[in-house]
Amino acid sequence: MQKEKTSGGELFRLDGKPSWGQAFPQALQHVLAMLVGNITPPMLIASTLSLSAGDQIILTQAAMLIGGITTLLQLYPLLGFGMGLPNVMGVAFAYMPILTMIGTQYGISAIFGSQLVAGLVSIFIGMFMGKIRRFFPPIVSGTVVLSIGLTLYETAMNYMGGGSAAQNAGTFGSGQFWILALITLAVTLACSLFGKGYVRVSGMLIGILVGYVIALFMGGIVDFSSLGEAGWISLPRPFYFSLAFHPDAIIMMILMYVVQAVQTIGDVSSTAMGGFGREATDKELGGAIKGQSVCGMIGAVIGGLPTDPYSQNVGLICTTKVVAKRVFVIVGAVMLVAGFCPKFGALMTTIPQPVLGGATVTVFAAITMSGIQLLNEQPMNYRNKMIVGIALALGLGIDAVPDILQFCPQLVRNIFGSSLVVSFLVVFLLNIIVPEDDSPAT
Repeated sequence: MQKEKTSGGELFRLDGKPSWGQAFPQALQHVLAMLVGNITPPMLIASTLSLSAGDQIILTQAAMLIGGITTLLQLYPLLGFGMGLPNVMGVAFAYMPILTMIGTQYGISAIFGSQLVAGLVSIFIGMFMGKIRRFFPPIVSGTVVLSIGLTLYETAMNYMGGGSAAQNAGTFGSGQFWILALITLAVTLACSLFGKGYVRVSGMLIGILVGYVIALFMGGIVDFSSLGEAGWISLPRPFYFSLAFHPDAIIMMILMYVVQAVQTIGDVSSTAMGGFGREATDKELGGAIKGQSVCGMIGAVIGGLPTDPYSQNVGLICTTKVVAKRVFVIVGAVMLVAGFCPKFGALMTTIPQPVLGGATVTVFAAITMSGIQLLNEQPMNYRNKMIVGIALALGLGIDAVPDILQFCPQLVRNIFGSSLVVSFLVVFLLNIIVPEDDSPAT
């Protein structure tokens, strides 16, 4: 009895050594919480760019591989790369608007080319984190996160309708697709709002499973052809998608890495406070950013999209207080095993797009509300309201009316055609230029 109690306490120490029997259920909980979020972005990108089923499987495998590699590097830093704290890393939804824009214009090779360069630049952001952190207060980070959430809603609606009107002429928005999307959304919400324990943290996974089963009974929606063709074991294929370098794509990706560094600061700070009851150090914050930056470079080589700490897993750490490294070693190992198995990737690609759309609406809504929550950390006085409002108005306005840039050079149109880039630059510059005002909200 005493031994079991002592072993249980090991879960709550960073270097604790809980039994594998105790560590595995905790690890499984984290895997379930991040699984769907990790595989969905590559699937959405593959569908948007009309890639083959084989390419989609490779992207999904790479997402699991790079998630596992980044999780382990963050846990066990190497040469200053990594934070030394537990967290679960996975492919970031926040990059979706930029990835879609680059991929649509230049192809997937440009995504990975710009990711390679941006990852290198982002390493220097981590190196100087202590000096530049003050330039990214909640008003800046909150505006950017809010802009990301608002931009992603179009993606969610397209997938709820079946993919896109262009790809599904005649069936887009059909009754079957609406039924699948709404049932998936309802189940996901019910689990997340009313469930407890595993059910609550796995709401998105359960919603997709229910939607998937219903799609099977509908017939003609789920395609298993790629599953039969996929092998059981496959090694990464470096430079399979090749690399292409376009100045505007590189600039957009660098800006996105800067934005994501701000969000990483928040997630790592939450982990340190929730799991250890203290503030994160500049060394830990800088190491986290450098770690995900170098893994972004590795991902560009093997086909893994950019990663970030998963907020839902941060929430689990804060709730359970389980921080033992052994738990997160298991998480990383499970992700790596899945990454070496094409059958896993092929199975994931059979999930119907309306089901993915119904599930991801909840993620995009959570991103939006996280942005609002960040903004509320500073008083919403006249100065701050105007800065945020102007940044969103210009960013979302240009995105809605792209022809307003028709007389600009192509390079300018490509960079400033992204609402996210415009919103970030405007809020960043205005926050520096406009004198500070600590007066209460008006």
